[in-house]
Amino acid sequence: MMRSRLQRALVLGTLSAAISGTRPAGQTEAPDGSVLFKTRCISCHSGEPSARAPSAGALGSRSPQAVIESLVNGVMRVQGSRMSGPERRAVAEFLTGRTIDEDVAGAAIGRCSVPSTAEVSMPAWRGWSPSVTNTRFQPAVEARLAAGDLSRLTLKWAFGFPDAASAWSQPTVAGGRVFVGSQNGTVYALDSRSGCVRWTFGATGGVRTAVTAGLIGGRDAVFFADTAANAYALDAGSGERLWVRKVEDHLLARVTGSPTLFEGRLYVPVSSYEESQGADPQYGCCTFRGSLVALDAATGSIVWKTYMVDTSPSPRGMSSAGIQLWGPSGSAVWSAPTVDVRRRTIYVGTGNTYSGPPQPSSDAVVALDLGTGRIKWMRQMTPGDIYLSGCRSDNPNCPTTNGPDLDFGSPPILASRSDGRDVIVIGQKSGVGYALDPDRDGEILWQYRAGEGGVLGGIEWGAAVDSQHAYFAVSDITRPHPGGLHAVALATGERVWQTEPAPARCGNIRGCNAAQSAALTLIQGVVFSGSNDGVLRAYSTSDGSVLWEFDSNREFVTVNGVRARGASMIGPGPAVVGGMLFVGSGYGAFGGRAGNVLLAFAAD
Repeated sequence: MMRSRLQRALVLGTLSAAISGTRPAGQTEAPDGSVLFKTRCISCHSGEPSARAPSAGALGSRSPQAVIESLVNGVMRVQGSRMSGPERRAVAEFLTGRTIDEDVAGAAIGRCSVPSTAEVSMPAWRGWSPSVTNTRFQPAVEARLAAGDLSRLTLKWAFGFPDAASAWSQPTVAGGRVFVGSQNGTVYALDSRSGCVRWTFGATGGVRTAVTAGLIGGRDAVFFADTAANAYALDAGSGERLWVRKVEDHLLARVTGSPTLFEGRLYVPVSSYEESQGADPQYGCCTFRGSLVALDAATGSIVWKTYMVDTSPSPRGMSSAGIQLWGPSGSAVWSAPTVDVRRRTIYVGTGNTYSGPPQPSSDAVVALDLGTGRIKWMRQMTPGDIYLSGCRSDNPNCPTTNGPDLDFGSPPILASRSDGRDVIVIGQKSGVGYALDPDRDGEILWQYRAGEGGVLGGIEWGAAVDSQHAYFAVSDITRPHPGGLHAVALATGERVWQTEPAPARCGNIRGCNAAQSAALTLIQGVVFSGSNDGVLRAYSTSDGSVLWEFDSNREFVTVNGVRARGASMIGPGPAVVGGMLFVGSGYGAFGGRAGNVLLAFAAD
């Protein structure tokens, strides 16, 4: 069976060396894996002695899930980002000669059998954070869950992501529905009480962002973006596509930070894969510039677009393979933008530079005018941070000093102190949390060292703030003793308490440790923190003691019949809405272990 399918692929005309981002002409809803392999893959996977990649026969010995994982999160993620979820599945099934039993989009599994009773007035968690200030604090009126309810918190349902090896999109809840994206590009609308599927939508790329819920001219809508740098608006009730907009044409651009909706505009942060390609001497590193794009939420048209690197790249020498090199580049925006209504300002955090010369916008908090996108000020924390992944000391295409790679992977938080003064709180991969003055161009008010920091260390996905404290969870995943949670006085930056990481619960296996890189979530008296060991823990905001925990390191019976298991809880944090808690488990990248389950809890 395997040999005959490969033979058919090898005789389908002239082999193409191009890896195209467009679909073959005439492609149906069920893509042909042999055609896709011929047009996009075989020039590298031909099996010739000079080929740089494994042959098709070698790939055929893998499972289809392993092929998909490589295309989505592994060494082939750049190529895989240019395929849709069904296309990646078709190639994997063709190569391995085996089918994936589960429905890739859940179209025929776990459908709701009764009409929706959604109400706009129901409690909600509408995006990356309940509010555009990104504090990640859910007020009691919306949470309807308190510290006293935790002892009665039990698992109500589990949903398995088909054809996906990571639960990497944070759930959003509005109108009685849970909206969540997946690694294969499928976006789901689930009933919040039962987990049954209301509708599904297939995006071009994987959906890593949280879905943002809001209104377009009185119509309920949801917004998100994908790893092919497309932004989308869908009807919240039906999943009908309202519009789609490409926000960046760079071949390696993607969107990882959740879009922010405010006053009829959708603010979309743009990042890229280019950092992972720049060390290759055959690649002309680097030309990507991070940006923030403001879209008209009703039409998807671009209102303004501001690059973090203000000058276009220019030639800067040749690689060891004779390829033209470019710079400056980088300053990707990895996380959700934060809106300051009073100052009519929007804030973003940026990552490192890819190629020099060094830029003032890298590893910085950048403030932009809401109306025009004009940059008001930048506050840089780590100057001269030029970094490419995969570099070795003997690679002449890499920076002379590579790193230290101290991005801001988490969004700025706009908070108000008890004395009424506003501050911007943000954590960095350096392991340092900061409070900045929004009225003095981001002047540093205090800084607090929570961890050692590093490439996968420090404060990764997001802090949280209530009226008294800022909370920082520590990753330090490559250090001997990762993890930990800190509470800091919002007014002074002084430590209030520190809780050491609990012993890792995932056993003596590769990738098992207690790093706490996931975004934090706050309700009154409780801070939730997911760990790389697969456990979600609830801590008291008064003293840091553990009030409740759930170990997700197991297989789950799912409402949609898909085999699913939990693993590392890194990346997105839980959403707490209407007496329920929703969280994904299994993030198979950046030191984490893969899983594919969404869990829903409620207090009995």
